[in-house]
Amino acid sequence: MIPIQIEADSVKRSTQTDPHSAGVLFQFIRDGKPWTRADLVTATGFARPTVAARIDELLKAQLLVPAGEASSTGGRPPATFVFNPGVGLILSADLGATHGRLAITDLAANVITESSIEIAIEAGPETVLDLVTQKLLSMLEELGRPVADVFGVGVGLPGPVEHGAGRPMSPPIMPGWDGFDVPSYVQRTVDVPILVDNDVNIMALGEHRARWSSVQDLVFIKVATGIGAGIIIDGELRRGDDGAAGDLGHIAVPGGRPVPCRCGNEGCLEALASGHAVVEALREQGYEIERTAELVELVRSGNTTAMHAVRQAGRDIGRVAASCVNLLNPSVIVIGGMVSDVGEHLLAGIREVVYSRSLPLATQNLRIVVSKSAGRAGVLGAAQMVIQETLAPPAINRLLATGNSPVPLAQASS
Repeated sequence: MIPIQIEADSVKRSTQTDPHSAGVLFQFIRDGKPWTRADLVTATGFARPTVAARIDELLKAQLLVPAGEASSTGGRPPATFVFNPGVGLILSADLGATHGRLAITDLAANVITESSIEIAIEAGPETVLDLVTQKLLSMLEELGRPVADVFGVGVGLPGPVEHGAGRPMSPPIMPGWDGFDVPSYVQRTVDVPILVDNDVNIMALGEHRARWSSVQDLVFIKVATGIGAGIIIDGELRRGDDGAAGDLGHIAVPGGRPVPCRCGNEGCLEALASGHAVVEALREQGYEIERTAELVELVRSGNTTAMHAVRQAGRDIGRVAASCVNLLNPSVIVIGGMVSDVGEHLLAGIREVVYSRSLPLATQNLRIVVSKSAGRAGVLGAAQMVIQETLAPPAINRLLATGNSPVPLAQASS
């Protein structure tokens, strides 16, 4: 990004809460539509000179670019301005137990390039994060863009995360990760804001923003090696007091078999209905399969035993999801993760139980659907997580004042 020269009084202004700042005005223009100065005066209530000054600041930072002229109602046609999402980049990593999806997006979360990598999350944070950052930097180099264009990095991890600190919290399938300072470690290589969250939370965020933005209440359920949920209430992601909200996989299935779970309890949903659990159940019946992908292939090939096993897993998920429906009353439940690739067999089992066990009032408008993001929900959500922080008014004001990349609000207040 082109260095920004702002006078000293602007530096002082940007560090304060200024309701008439460029950062506040910028939020209106982020919708991607062309705006005239008159439009912004009407929308913001700012004085015309204030709007003109703020637009000039944002143009210098290349956050806005001219977009031609609007239709004239008499006299000279007014100039328009539009958000320039290409001025910066977001690096995104959605990490699971055995694989990761990486992407580079612009500042509107449009994917520019993406890649998949094989990982072993149990190899530990240094090994995994080194692999991920090296791959992301390689992708950035292939684009011909410098690290200076990166506004931030978003990372999703397959376990509970203390979001404010970016540290995993007692993750059951991630030995060596407990309490690890992910942001500080990644910043050794990429010195930009690093934001970290549970992988299902970012999937919920990505799916909601990309496909269901008009929906206020949504639950995203990931069914893969494990099972978890991301919860959107009143249009906002809800993490809970300690970041542990949505740990659906360790809720006991009503009437379920007392199968030992890796959490130490018995009869948990993950122990009965995760991809790993279904694979193990089929292995006990003589099928020589090791991975969830092989389960998906069995179902797609028409194997009736595999189809019945997946449908039963759907019923078990439905027994737990029905309680969520009665408690949260979402209008949409989205099923994602690799096991969702089996499609209607899993979905049919979930719907069968949810609609029969939930209150009629809670299900009268409920839709239960497979993810429509083609596996991108996690990287889209990671990008959105970073964008929400780095394009917020205080961060934009700091950017304009210093010419540096914005820092997360949590860091700014610490």
